[in-house]
Amino acid sequence: MAAITLGTSLSALAKLDSRDFLAQSTKFFLPSSSHSSGILQGRKFYGGIGMPVKRRSQFHLVVSNVATEISPTEKQAQKVSTDSARPVYPFTAIVGQEEMKLCLLLNVIDPKIGGVMIMGDRGTGKSTTVRSLVDLLPEIKVVVGDPYNSDPDDPELMGIEVREKVSQGEEVSITLTKINMVDLPLGATEDRVCGTIDIEKALTEGVKAFEPGLLAKANRGILYVDEVNLLDDHLVDVLLDSAASGWNTVEREGISISHPARFILIGSGNPEEGELRPQLLDRFGMHAQVGTVRDAELRVKIVEERARFDKNPKEFRESYKAEQEKLEQQIRSARNSLSSVTIDHELRVKISKVCAELNVDGLRGDIVTNRAARALAALKGRDKVTPEDIATVIPNCLRHRLRKDPLESIDSGLLVIEKFYEVFS
Repeated sequence: MAAITLGTSLSALAKLDSRDFLAQSTKFFLPSSSHSSGILQGRKFYGGIGMPVKRRSQFHLVVSNVATEISPTEKQAQKVSTDSARPVYPFTAIVGQEEMKLCLLLNVIDPKIGGVMIMGDRGTGKSTTVRSLVDLLPEIKVVVGDPYNSDPDDPELMGIEVREKVSQGEEVSITLTKINMVDLPLGATEDRVCGTIDIEKALTEGVKAFEPGLLAKANRGILYVDEVNLLDDHLVDVLLDSAASGWNTVEREGISISHPARFILIGSGNPEEGELRPQLLDRFGMHAQVGTVRDAELRVKIVEERARFDKNPKEFRESYKAEQEKLEQQIRSARNSLSSVTIDHELRVKISKVCAELNVDGLRGDIVTNRAARALAALKGRDKVTPEDIATVIPNCLRHRLRKDPLESIDSGLLVIEKFYEVFS
């Protein structure tokens, strides 16, 4: 009787077709016939976290989500959907804004840099540039059907279920897929971002099912937040904590669930609408400032290129195909060679001296500058960092860390450059 009062009856469960059963948005277990012992046992279909709950009897509740294999029909539908999707403006066709483009490329090469905050005037192509990264993102190995894009080779980037399978010696199916980019809507709730536990299912069926959020989808990919300075501070805190730790933890009704959430956080905004708090700015690895192009000839070229794209997107993208493929190969090569790039101890000392003399709080500035310089050297095809590499990236790594007063504006980078030449001379 305990099994019937808890949720769905045995007879109702028996009528479910197995394919329909697996296609549910969340998964629950089939009760066994061991009722006399007062324990309801179940079998996990995919990735579960079991928790004993003591009431009159002891039940085994499963917290999980379902990842089913995609049928050929669904694959075809996805292909049609991709082909008919809104065309993306080519990254190599963007005129100017070299600082913003460089910061984005360096974060793709080394995601541990910590993301980039892009601030600039309205209508300067911030969102267009970020979304144009999609074509350049390299492919990565993921576990088939896993909602967290688990890395089959790195335990730190595996979901709990995949890690259990690998530790037990089970084989997991692997596929190649493009790095994912997730847009965070401005009005998103915390449950939508972090994931939630379906309490209704707990009350009606006696199971607690975890619904992954945007952070799960963004794992090993890019999370883009447009107008990040208008996002609620508590959501920004959640995003930055997850980006820094690489894990997202959801706690609901006494149940704690963690999953990997290591992503490149990209934020953009207009300084006229307000700046982020200094504590939040410090959590972004790099800061890019975008200004309106003043040169008349360059403005005309931008307008003409945009008109060409709007008239015939397919033909316009085709004209930049060779440049796109060349840059994509350059990024792939840089990612592969990044681990072999070195930076002399003397240069490391000078970087830290610049940070100390600028009174930069903490050590994030030192770490990010070292990482960004190595990524730039890899992008240029070298295996050793030069002072020129450091001079290129250090303003983007430090200037947003100099502001102590929330009412102050962010330094343009001139102060950082002056200190750099003073120390490196």
